Amino acid sequence: MLWQISKEFDFCYGHRVWSQQLDSEFSLTGCLACRHLHGHQGKIVVYLQSNELKNGMVTDFHHLNWFKQFLDATLDHKFIIDIHDPLFETLLPHFSDKQNLLSHEAGYQTPDLSKVVQEATHLIEMYEGYIIVDFVPTSENISTWLLGIIQKKMSRLGVKVSHVEFLETPKSRSIVYNQQ
Repeated sequence: MLWQISKEFDFCYGHRVWSQQLDSEFSLTGCLACRHLHGHQGKIVVYLQSNELKNGMVTDFHHLNWFKQFLDATLDHKFIIDIHDPLFETLLPHFSDKQNLLSHEAGYQTPDLSKVVQEATHLIEMYEGYIIVDFVPTSENISTWLLGIIQKKMSRLGVKVSHVEFLETPKSRSIVYNQQ
């Protein structure tokens, strides 16, 4: 037998898909709206599975509370920006030296505010609102990134993440399956 459970999480975030390209035959317009700075009310559904139950469960749903805390502390009301975005140096001018900027083990970095601490308070507030990643923040890439973070943590309990469903809007979603 195979059991599967899921849990949903909501968070607000902003991003820019700087690499967006459209084929007007299919999109019916050439408007590259996703290249603009914009935000979403995102939802992520995490699916966990197991071939055996421990105490009658795949795992306790509470074992995903850490992920809600991660979303709230790291992504909620933040702007996800690709370090390779052509606007990066315009939006984050104090971080034009990109060497070692993505040193965090989970593949993201928050700006080091010590570089702007001598500046005005509004700059500190601006910089703390960014999450710097090494990928174009499409729904497909965000779901893949989050699946990796969740699987790494849940593997310590012997639980497999079968897939992650990421809803950028109520009608637009991506799903990434764990092939391991």
